[in-house]
Amino acid sequence: MAKRILSTTVLWLFIIGVLWFFRTPGALFLVALISALTLREFYRLMAAAGWAPFAGLGMFFGTLITLSPYIEIRYGTPAHPLLALAAVVFAIRIVAERTPENRVEALASTLFGLVYVGVLLQYLVRILTPLPSDTLTPDGRLLLCLWLIAVAKFCDVGALLTGLAIGKHKMAPVISPKKTWEGAIGGVITSMGVGALVAWLARDQFPARMTPLSGALIAAPIAVIGIVSDLVESVIKRRAAIKDSGHVIPGIGGMFDLSDSLLLTGPVAYFLFGLR
Repeated sequence: MAKRILSTTVLWLFIIGVLWFFRTPGALFLVALISALTLREFYRLMAAAGWAPFAGLGMFFGTLITLSPYIEIRYGTPAHPLLALAAVVFAIRIVAERTPENRVEALASTLFGLVYVGVLLQYLVRILTPLPSDTLTPDGRLLLCLWLIAVAKFCDVGALLTGLAIGKHKMAPVISPKKTWEGAIGGVITSMGVGALVAWLARDQFPARMTPLSGALIAAPIAVIGIVSDLVESVIKRRAAIKDSGHVIPGIGGMFDLSDSLLLTGPVAYFLFGLR
């Protein structure tokens, strides 16, 4: 627990420091780094399950797909064909580089990684990327992304502490034996409080509709989706028979263990924010 608290504190200080000094470019770099490292661990899990994905090139395509909204706005270059191009490349590679026993699995696991990590994380980039017709400042977008991360990750903290204190009823004993319904409720309540607090602190930069009350209400479904996203990662790890996706972060595990709750919550937050 001490390692987890220390790692969480250091990570938040690092994230806030990067955002403070480098603003939007720093945030985009962090999202790209998270995408690449998450994909590396995802493909490691797929390989452990015997599916033989194309990890190196998959990480390359996945990171580009994550950054594609920024690439389109910044350089005027359509980036939407990237996923189709990747499918063509990997379809060709399975013929020459994989055996009949794992060709389908290699293609499926590689492309699933691009969608589940690359495409879903690009919604963080969509939240961050300023548009020519924006009524929201770049710092406002930055703070919305920070709001999302805080809401998603503090749900984990609230669920852990509540579960340790009063957790009795198992939520998904086969998938994640330590999770309880009491912990889940505590996590959602914690997220709602964090959502309201950050909305109040950032009220000068947020859209007028993002009041503390709406911040709390929007945080609730995001927290629920974050819990589901965490369970999906547990399903993947159980299929690979691996407890932690990696050991990059002491007390927490790998990058996938850290980013799991952001994968499904990014798109949900993007649509709830009403961004274009």
